[in-house]
Amino acid sequence: MRKAAPGGIRSALLWTTGLAALALSVAVAVTIGPADISVPDVWSAVASHLGWGEATLTPIRDGIVWNLRMPRTLLAAVCGAGLAVCGTVLQSLLRNPLADPFVLGVSSGASTGAVAIVVLGVGGGVVSVSAGAFVGAVTSFALVLFLSHTLGGSADRVVLSGVAAMQLFSALTSFVILTSGDAETTRSVLFWLLGSLSGVGWTDVWLCAAVLFVALAICLTQARTLDAFVFGQDAAATLGVHVARTRLLLLSITALLTAALVSSAGAIGFVGLVLPHAARAFVGAGHARLLPVTALAGAVFLVWVDTLARTVLDPQEVPVGVVTSLIGVPAFVLVLYRTRKTT
Repeated sequence: MRKAAPGGIRSALLWTTGLAALALSVAVAVTIGPADISVPDVWSAVASHLGWGEATLTPIRDGIVWNLRMPRTLLAAVCGAGLAVCGTVLQSLLRNPLADPFVLGVSSGASTGAVAIVVLGVGGGVVSVSAGAFVGAVTSFALVLFLSHTLGGSADRVVLSGVAAMQLFSALTSFVILTSGDAETTRSVLFWLLGSLSGVGWTDVWLCAAVLFVALAICLTQARTLDAFVFGQDAAATLGVHVARTRLLLLSITALLTAALVSSAGAIGFVGLVLPHAARAFVGAGHARLLPVTALAGAVFLVWVDTLARTVLDPQEVPVGVVTSLIGVPAFVLVLYRTRKTT
C-alpha cells in the first residue's frame, strides 16, 4: 500500500486548518457589533441570498448581515491576503526582509493617485480611482527603483529609497487635500487614507477578489523563480531565470494589486511586512507553500484587526491602518534587530 508523502499531508493539513480558521473568523466577525446577530443568522442570510434556502431574518437584520457586515469582513480578508502576498513577493525579489508595499512607498503613491482623481478630478471623470491609484503606485515604485539603482542597489538603499518615496507622496497627498478639498471632504479622505473599510460594497469585494485571484495565480506559477531570487539575481540567472523580465512582471503585479486594494480600503500598512515572516516560521521559505499560507494568514489577521478597529471605541471607529501600525511598528523594529544580528 502506497503511503502519502509527509509533505503532502502537511500541506493538506495547513490548507484545511487555514481555510477553516478563515471561514470561522468571517462568520464570528460578522456577528460582532451593536446589533445582536448569531452565527446561525449569518448562515441563514448567506444561504437565502445564494438560493440555498428561505430567508428567516427580518429585512433589517438581513440587510445588516448581507449589505453591511459581510462585504466589509470579506474585503478585510481580501485586503489582508493581498497585502501579505505583495510583501512576500517584494521581500523575495528585493532580498530584503523589510520590504512591503507600505515601507517602499507603493501604498503612498497609490494614495496620491487616488486622491488626485477624487479631490482634483484629474481625468475629467474618464479615469477611475483604481486607474489613478495604479498610476501612482507604478510611479512611486519606479522612483524607488531609480533611486536605489543610482545609490548602489543594496538592500539598505532600497529601503531608504522607499522611505524617501513614502514621505514624498505622503506630503503630496496632504498638500492636495489641504489646499483643494472642503472641510468635510478633507475629513473623509484623511480617514480613508489611514485605512478604512467602512462603507464598502460588494463591487469592491468582487473587484479586489478578482485582482487578488489573478495576482496570486501568476505568483504561484513563478514560485520556483522566487525561490531562485532568494539566492540573488546572479544565482537566478545561472539557473536560467530571465531576471529583468521576471522582475518587471512580478513588480507590475504587486503594483496592480496594491493599487486595487488601496483604492478600496486606503493605505493599510505593515500587513505585508509582518505576515510573511510569521508564515515562514511555520512552512519555511519555499514559495509554492509560503504564498498561499501567507495569504490565508493575512486574511485572518486583517479580519480580526478590522473587527477590533470598529468595536474597541464603539460607537466611534478607529482607522484600521492605525491598528495595523500599532502592531506592525514593534514587529518592524524586531525585524531590524534580527537583520542587524545576521549582517
